[in-house]
Amino acid sequence: MFEPGHLHIVHPSLQPDDVGYDLHLRYEPAETESGPGMRFTLEGQINGQSLNEAFDLPKDKAYNFASEASRIAEKYGLPKNADWHDMNGQYDAMFEDIRDKLDMKSGDAVTSEHLN
Repeated sequence: MFEPGHLHIVHPSLQPDDVGYDLHLRYEPAETESGPGMRFTLEGQINGQSLNEAFDLPKDKAYNFASEASRIAEKYGLPKNADWHDMNGQYDAMFEDIRDKLDMKSGDAVTSEHLN
């Protein structure tokens, strides 16, 4: 479920070998080491294991939040093949909200150091 500044992702464990999770990805504009950007906080649980980690992304990398959130979730037991990115348009709404919050425009420059 999406609301501006917050995406809630729930997947109950339906089979004995299934991984269940209940995750909240919150975000807000913040000053990063590279200037304006977003601070993201991923919290919740994966198969009963709690997690709460924050990460900052500069403005030109803010759209890459799912990659960083996936990396964190995998540390806590979410399988790499978990399909938690299919959110029926909720990611699109989140991308638009991030664009609005950071006043991003199509064609904005990307810092070459951020292309790694």
